[in-house]
Amino acid sequence: MSVPLYNLSPLLAILACGLLLAFVPLLWVRRRQPGSRLRALTLLTLFLTLDLVLFGAFTRLSDSGLGCPDWPGCYGEANPWSAHGPISAAQELLPSGPVTVSKAWVEMLHRYLATGVGALITLLMLASWREIKNAIKPRRMGDWLPTFTFVWVCVQGAFGALTVTMKLFPAIVSSHLLGAYLLLALLTLQAVQAGALRAHVGSQAEVGVFAKVRALRPVARMPTFWIAAALALLVLQAASGAWVSTNYAVLACSEFPLCQGQWWPAVDFARGFELWRPLGESADGSVLSFQALTAIHIGHRLLAMLTLSVLALLAWRLRKSPLVQIQARWLGGLVLLQLATGLSNVVLGWPMAAAILHTGGAAALVAVLVWMIAVHAQSAAAPSKIPSPSRMPARLTP
Repeated sequence: MSVPLYNLSPLLAILACGLLLAFVPLLWVRRRQPGSRLRALTLLTLFLTLDLVLFGAFTRLSDSGLGCPDWPGCYGEANPWSAHGPISAAQELLPSGPVTVSKAWVEMLHRYLATGVGALITLLMLASWREIKNAIKPRRMGDWLPTFTFVWVCVQGAFGALTVTMKLFPAIVSSHLLGAYLLLALLTLQAVQAGALRAHVGSQAEVGVFAKVRALRPVARMPTFWIAAALALLVLQAASGAWVSTNYAVLACSEFPLCQGQWWPAVDFARGFELWRPLGESADGSVLSFQALTAIHIGHRLLAMLTLSVLALLAWRLRKSPLVQIQARWLGGLVLLQLATGLSNVVLGWPMAAAILHTGGAAALVAVLVWMIAVHAQSAAAPSKIPSPSRMPARLTP
């Protein structure tokens, strides 16, 4: 049965579902003290966005990305209940195909959750506009972060639609995942700016520690440039991982450190990294070879060794930094998680839990590195908040 790729008739009903989902966390935010509600909303939106990334990984890994063959609804309906007839017919025709009752529900739940997160991001933007309107101080670029985040979540929605209508086109699906990482980065910056994540000295008890940081700044503070360079390498690695996942190349190698019983099996990098092509095909329309899939896997494995080494070194270097000690601990733990889940994907045959955690670990690593950069940037931008040793109270002097 031919189904129109776009059918906007259920859009309002789907938006209502998203608003209903957003209403539940907003009740929790409403219970916070008035002065802390924006911080709570920002942190909650960040957390739910990370959850959405995990659920998106589950949607992709359970082959539910085409559980509903149209957008934004399912066979023109707002929920799989109403579309039970055509879904059941498609499942009966091809029981192991892309459209089944369970896959349709997974796909639609993902769309509902995405709409709910979009509603929360919209509310953050409106709250920021109110603060900008009432602010006495000059406007800063950071004041417009919620607006840019709103624009970007709309772009993500467009990528989500293209993921379905272009039949899991690898470049589109990979871009959609990388866009989710960017969304997390933007929300992390907002969380630091709103004070939901600790950024710099704020209590009298910390003054002595931060005075040492100021006195020993060249030694104790890792330049932001190197953290940004590590983030750039991580993004490249995340793109490589997305390419592996969207091309289903994980099982091209089922052992480690060897691959297919060899240190360097037959590979075809030229075909493997043709970016604009349908799923399972080369750019010329021929079937994508196993050598191309092996090249995709090997490329990701080699880059992973470099990336994890750099991130582990960064975590070790910053483990005693007064500015980012907490973030360094998170970084070290997430590096270990990525190593364990990455190896599990290979030697255990791509188990669902390990694959989802691997995607979530990459997202969390992006957030932690952005958090580090924001901490350094705020500390450098507000040196007056860190008193010199000569101005410190005697009882706090080392």
